[in-house]
Amino acid sequence: MIRSWRRLITWDRRRLLGELPPASRVLEIGSGRGELLAALAAEGHRVSGAEPAAAVGRASLGRAVAVSDLPLERLEQQPASLDRIVLWHVLEHLDEPREALERVRPWLAPGGRLIVAVPNLGSLQAAIGGDRWFHQDVPRHRTQFTAGGLGQLLHRTGFEPRRRPRPLMDQNPLGMWLTLLNRLTTDSNVPFRLVKRTQGHEAQASTVRDVAVTALAGPLLLVPAVVAELVATARGRGGSLVVEAAPSSE
Repeated sequence: MIRSWRRLITWDRRRLLGELPPASRVLEIGSGRGELLAALAAEGHRVSGAEPAAAVGRASLGRAVAVSDLPLERLEQQPASLDRIVLWHVLEHLDEPREALERVRPWLAPGGRLIVAVPNLGSLQAAIGGDRWFHQDVPRHRTQFTAGGLGQLLHRTGFEPRRRPRPLMDQNPLGMWLTLLNRLTTDSNVPFRLVKRTQGHEAQASTVRDVAVTALAGPLLLVPAVVAELVATARGRGGSLVVEAAPSSE
């Protein structure tokens, strides 16, 4: 099931990149296991990635994909050398997202595009969850964005948003489901922690209760979570924002 879900997520992310010219040069910062890079390389694009998280496993990428473990502030690229830069759920992890955008902007070639995905602080999920919102994720998430705030940040760093958010399979339904569950459990994001194997195994009453609540309520909340997220996305309040932006000088 997890492998099938990852394949669906990869297809969704590729869809959001839109049509690419042949042999496009693509850099994904925060490339995770590298599934998107592998898919783009299979299409004949020239791809590279950066993933500083040491605990992240790698997909079978092959020699056509180079992934650096350097953080963004230490990455080096030639000016005007890239057709697409993907910052997929990266900016929220940074104390200074403005500096990150200013750093990558000169790397885009004429006609190049930046793809940014971040959690949406103005989402229905955030309103329901409050401090129990799945994407609150303190201290890993350092900065949160509304649609207006992200747009202003892009303008101030020399970008012009060209394509507005679309429905997203990756984070949105999952985020709503976990947020609803978080309202019922003592600990947050219990299924996510179990899959990631970061959930404590102590035989505490609260841990046992959380697992039991997840097992009972989780399946019942799946359909309501998907419906609520679809409605929220249709009204511009989906759990994540995905924006395509071009350098303002174009």
